[in-house]
Amino acid sequence: MGHQLCNVSIRGLMPFEPVSILAGPLKFDVAGYTEGLPTLVYNPYSWTKVCSIIFLDSPVGTGFSYSSVEESYETGDTKAARQVHTFLRKWLIDHLEFLSNPLYIGGDSYSGIVVPVVAQEIAKGAQDGDELLYNLKGYLVGNPVTDEKFDNGAFVPYAHGMGLISDELYESTKKSCGGEYASPTNEQCASHLQSINKCIEGINTPQILEPVCFFVSPKPSIVAAYSRRLLKEDIKEFPLLKADLPLECRSSGYLLSYFWANNDTVREVLNIHKGTVQQWQRCNYGLPYAHDIPSSLKFHLNLTSRGHRALVYSGDHDMIVPFVGTQAWIRSLNFSIVDDWRPWSAYGQVAGFTRTYSNNLTFATVKGAGHTAPEYRPKECLVMLQRWLSGAPL
Repeated sequence: MGHQLCNVSIRGLMPFEPVSILAGPLKFDVAGYTEGLPTLVYNPYSWTKVCSIIFLDSPVGTGFSYSSVEESYETGDTKAARQVHTFLRKWLIDHLEFLSNPLYIGGDSYSGIVVPVVAQEIAKGAQDGDELLYNLKGYLVGNPVTDEKFDNGAFVPYAHGMGLISDELYESTKKSCGGEYASPTNEQCASHLQSINKCIEGINTPQILEPVCFFVSPKPSIVAAYSRRLLKEDIKEFPLLKADLPLECRSSGYLLSYFWANNDTVREVLNIHKGTVQQWQRCNYGLPYAHDIPSSLKFHLNLTSRGHRALVYSGDHDMIVPFVGTQAWIRSLNFSIVDDWRPWSAYGQVAGFTRTYSNNLTFATVKGAGHTAPEYRPKECLVMLQRWLSGAPL
């Protein structure tokens, strides 16, 4: 597949992952780091091998994005989606040679709320007579926050299915809570949820098999449950001492991003205008942000019903947005099954499991991956992307 503009990847409000950590062409040499400016090395499994990608810091105020208008920093789901659409429109006007290329909108984690909205904004513009003729083909979301009901309801069944809580505790919790775990309505339900929290308090929620590392994983609270809140972590006290973090901790890579992104030489090379962004942060929770789209389900339904392709993928060891919740909301769309549940492979090994639905929606798990999948299983995710973009079965 030739290089073409085929993916606008949205990163932002929830834990910001620089392109070096996820699917971009470069990554940090964590093992070889001693001091000073971190060294960048090529990522052999970059998604840019199969398509051209615009990595966008969104909403305004995350990453290196900024605005000269103070009101722009007061944002939310709907406003952020419109800002992304506005940016993309202006970019394509300035780069018309890309306009006819296949376009996909993509993102991970909390972008599961925003990505379908952006895609619908683009589709709606075409329907309303926008003279800019986008070649929107579809969208992809990974480990996606999607809907309060389904995201909330997944934590307890997932904990049980992965052997983190006993059968007895699971059954009693399910009975006392009536399957609703976000806001307990009785004392018994609350008590059972507290017992579950105690069982899993030592678990690394982004990838349940990896060690808990200092200031990496937000501690789960099923009582408070909704994942967009669970994703928060206090980074104000993030220690900038590598000695505190063993190499097996992914925090080491996150920590290097602070050194790198706040280096004056790096900022100059990246053409970051002086005075626009003070301290680069992995997460910016100081933004006034309105979570005004509690569910992106209707956008999934609308887009796929209009012929746009969709890829939804989940790391199967992610406890922040468990795949069982993602499966549940996909089932709620009532699409018929075209290709039933089966393993998909990469490099001669089972890489996960997949199911294809009508309306061109594909769901896939990535075996052994956490939150988010490309960070934990880069080789397999590149294979997944390449096959899906080419229209081949996973």
